[in-house]
Amino acid sequence: MGTAPTEARSLPVLPTSGVVLPEMVVTIRVETDEARLASDAAAAADEHIILVPRSDGAQRSVGTIARIEQRGPLADGSPGLVVRGISRAHVGRGRLGDEGELLVAVDEVDPHSPTKVTGELADEYRTAGIRLLTAVGGSRLARLLDDVVDPGALADTIGWWPELSDDRRLELLDTIDVDDRLRLATAWAGEAAVEAEVVGGINREVSEDFDKAQREAVLRRQMAAIQRELGEGDGDVVAEYRTKVADLDLSDAVREAITKEIDRLERTGEQGQEASWIRTWLDTMFEIPWGRTTEDNLDLDNARSVLDEDHTGLDEAKDRIVEFLAVRRLRQERDVDVTAVRGGTVLVLAGPPGVGKTSLGRSVARTLGREFVRMSLGGIRDEAEVRGHRRTYVGARPGRIVRALVEAGTMNPVVLLDEIDKVGADWRGDPSSALLEVLDPAQNDTFRDHYVEVELDLSDVVFIATANELDRLPGPLLDRMEIIPIRGYSEDEKIEIARDHLLPRLFEQNAVRPDEVEISNETLRAVVGDYTREAGVRSLERRLDRLIRKAVTTIAKGSELTVRIEPHDLSDALGRPVLREDPTDRTIEPGVATGLAVTGAGGDVLFVETATMPGDGGLTLTGQLGDVMQESGQIALSFLRANAKRLAIELPDDRRVHVHFPAGAVPKDGPSAGVTMTVALVSLLTGRRVRGNVAMTGEVTLQGRVLPIGGVKEKVLAAHRAGITDVILPAANEGDTEDIPDDILEKVTVHLVKTVDEALEIALVA
Repeated sequence: MGTAPTEARSLPVLPTSGVVLPEMVVTIRVETDEARLASDAAAAADEHIILVPRSDGAQRSVGTIARIEQRGPLADGSPGLVVRGISRAHVGRGRLGDEGELLVAVDEVDPHSPTKVTGELADEYRTAGIRLLTAVGGSRLARLLDDVVDPGALADTIGWWPELSDDRRLELLDTIDVDDRLRLATAWAGEAAVEAEVVGGINREVSEDFDKAQREAVLRRQMAAIQRELGEGDGDVVAEYRTKVADLDLSDAVREAITKEIDRLERTGEQGQEASWIRTWLDTMFEIPWGRTTEDNLDLDNARSVLDEDHTGLDEAKDRIVEFLAVRRLRQERDVDVTAVRGGTVLVLAGPPGVGKTSLGRSVARTLGREFVRMSLGGIRDEAEVRGHRRTYVGARPGRIVRALVEAGTMNPVVLLDEIDKVGADWRGDPSSALLEVLDPAQNDTFRDHYVEVELDLSDVVFIATANELDRLPGPLLDRMEIIPIRGYSEDEKIEIARDHLLPRLFEQNAVRPDEVEISNETLRAVVGDYTREAGVRSLERRLDRLIRKAVTTIAKGSELTVRIEPHDLSDALGRPVLREDPTDRTIEPGVATGLAVTGAGGDVLFVETATMPGDGGLTLTGQLGDVMQESGQIALSFLRANAKRLAIELPDDRRVHVHFPAGAVPKDGPSAGVTMTVALVSLLTGRRVRGNVAMTGEVTLQGRVLPIGGVKEKVLAAHRAGITDVILPAANEGDTEDIPDDILEKVTVHLVKTVDEALEIALVA
């Protein structure tokens, strides 16, 4: 056999943990100094290297000459090599190179000269290899050996078998003689083929068992069908569904869709998973109140009576609701197609918390004689919450609109979309976009839920939404709405609400008879004035509930028949009064003015503090202000610099101005603080103190004009709660003063101004 060496040369040694045979292409991690030195030295040897498997102490005599095909980082960032095995070689004596690498003399083995015996052995191995590959992957995989012609390379292909042990691969590498190598490869391939055929037989048996189970399932469904025909089953579900669909008042499209699913259920049978999904869908469809409606009560006098009975005050909101009902009555009497009418037909009750928005929606339902469903939208971010999930999803169900109809039991309920301004959006979709189709009268008669997959007519549903802040609503959604502002209550209105609504409910809630607890109007006024500072009455209700619980403790002990709660009793039951800042104390120094603002909780009083210091003549604004208030501050400063001589103030270019809004943890923004900042700066620069009983609101221009603002009623009510007696408003807001209750106007004087000069004359002490 041809085993004489052809050429002796020195190559760097790279020890390997596995065995690399000729014609193999492998990736090697360069993770030791030994490997790094060998890799670097290979560059001087035309990228050739000798790969020697590691052994337990014994030196290997045969290795594989390989060529480095590629260098570079691996997936984890560590250096690596891609090498291709070329030929076997005898490993001779070694020595250290200049850089410390190990070099060994290698004698490459001559190619084998085939004989007749070699050809016969190669045919035997090819037969065994084809048998193995066929058992594993079929005839296509068996053709992998067709292109291998050289007997030595053919014998080495057994080394690619993943189940071959490392010991056998070492034996294969060390076997130089090709005939001996073919004999080893043939024996190992035969063993592997037998194992593969056994495993394949087991898999076929498992598959046959599975097919048998499927056949049995089909037979069971057929047997169930036969039992239904003979009347021997547990009940004909399909027949029940067909009876239900015949009794319902359905459109042709809906009837066709339901009938189609019933036919599918009949073909599928009742045993499979698909049948369960079909039955769930059908049950949902039969829960929807198709064709069931309630007759509207559009008596406008009755509507006003119900609203007055349920709510104190809120005259503007009540008027708008009665107008809304009047339009519906006229449309009904004159047979006007509601879907053809464009415009805002969705009522939005907008206002701070606790002013009765949700209860107003419930009163509308009571007025109309319709079912009422409250749908909370606060925090939802998934569009499927509105439109439903597609039926292909596991756990799919209809959206909230369909579930509201099911809950109401009619197709024309009053649906309250609570907290619509708190709808979010993320990768799951934008629920507010889905609400566009629900609320648009030109579209909602053909609303399509993803789960139900048929058109639903929502045109007769009365949608009422509630919101705290309209700024958070998208413009297209707001365009489909009719806004009814609810701005809060005066002190007298709160006392009346407590007397007429809150106390009767709390008495019943705490099992107290009205004659067992007496709360005077003076006590109620003290609770409202000293222990609450809100636009609504939610905090007031909690305080009164605590008072009644204290009284219940006394009644339960049997010590008193009637408990009288006086103003001097409040500190024991409610603790210290709510801390209030007195505007008179805050404005005792020049440079401080009292402003008015509107927040999500209603109107509020805020203070503006100013100061000057050496600097670059610029402006510093603090208090977590938004962009609009930043611009208002710049405008106010520019107005003062431009009119310094006329206003008798001095504002040198080397003095920096600082304007601060206390309560820095609360974000502030809006176009209504310009007048307040201007007055505070003039007060600082002239040394004239701002009157303590004056609060102001309005935006200012560079010419000193005062522009109109919003939220007049909320701001005046907030000023009254803070003890303010004079309020400065833009003259353009004169019409808004009609919304202010008369009892408040008797206690608060409203000054309407057109220019900053007028505001300064009223606000500053002479």
